Amino acid sequence: MTLPDPADLPRAFAAAWGARDAVALADLFAEDADFLTLTGAAAEGRAEIAEVLAGEFSGAFARARLVTGRGKMRPVGPGAAVVLQRYVLSGLVHADGSDAGRVGAVLAATLAAGPAGWAIVAAQFVAEA
Repeated sequence: MTLPDPADLPRAFAAAWGARDAVALADLFAEDADFLTLTGAAAEGRAEIAEVLAGEFSGAFARARLVTGRGKMRPVGPGAAVVLQRYVLSGLVHADGSDAGRVGAVLAATLAAGPAGWAIVAAQFVAEA
């Protein structure tokens, strides 16, 4: 799935996360995209991104909720944009199943326009310091 506008990314990301739909999240990425996940896993390509996210959704993020915070979109030329989006995650669990509390996170994504719309070409989803 591509996006009609890069400004649509924050809500599309949150909606797919809320559904714990690793494939829908991966579909926001270009076929050859790179992604660094919140757990520090690096994935190359849409298939690997979906696989890594599916594993995370069955573990630490099995009950996680994602709330959209402040964001910014910056065009960096024709057909390219950077989106910085803050989120708050709650419902995280430790390996033993205990509550891991809440964490602030930032999605930093570089998107490129293609014939079918916008897709992430590289992104990092990291905890706020």
